[in-house]
Amino acid sequence: MTKKAPPPVRINRTERILALAVVTLVALALACFIAVIVATSLGAGANDGFGHGIWPSVFFIQYYGLPLAFLLIIALLVSNAVRRSRAANGRGHGSA
Repeated sequence: MTKKAPPPVRINRTERILALAVVTLVALALACFIAVIVATSLGAGANDGFGHGIWPSVFFIQYYGLPLAFLLIIALLVSNAVRRSRAANGRGHGSA
């Protein structure tokens, strides 16, 4: 007796969106971090230079981007685990 190979597991749209959001948030947070380092070395922070313009948004993304990406990674792992569990039980959308 030979075992049949399980059908390929499809990645659903929710997982793709979560993965793209994680990559985007991490890249944006790292770019903001580098921008703050460069701007500080060029003297942009002198005399409350970071208090106006685009800098408050840059600091917001820098502070909250990576923690939010971490939460999205957890959501992606849970979604993936639920999908694989359903596929293993034969109840999911991925099973034919």
